[in-house]
Amino acid sequence: MATSGAELAQQELVEEFEIFDNWMDRYQYIIDMGKQLPDFPEDQRTEEFKIQGCQSNVWMCHEEQGDRLIFKATSDAAIVSGLIALLLRIYSDRTPDEISQTEPHFLKDLGLDKHLSPTRSNGLHAMLERIYQVAKQP
Repeated sequence: MATSGAELAQQELVEEFEIFDNWMDRYQYIIDMGKQLPDFPEDQRTEEFKIQGCQSNVWMCHEEQGDRLIFKATSDAAIVSGLIALLLRIYSDRTPDEISQTEPHFLKDLGLDKHLSPTRSNGLHAMLERIYQVAKQP
């Protein structure tokens, strides 16, 4: 049986968290990823694009490029920015069908919560929920 785009995305996210045995190394890696996020214009940091449920401020928007969705996001917190970078790398440039195959609860199902504080886990789930909702829109 072929692996779906959703399953590949899930596996990639799990592997990102398993790269380092040392949690400080893992967090530094995630922080460095966040520093590579493209600029998110100040004028788009509005309530319309704000992700609810995150402890820090997080904004996310998307655009369509053909049959693909491209997501842009930023945060005012270093580790959250890195988590955003992971999500953008995994979910940007995928079709809505590919994205909607991966329901947001897969994080809890895969046990990724053990790698994050409850507030970061909730924030990551809220970002995934927004990506999922965008993909499900007609």
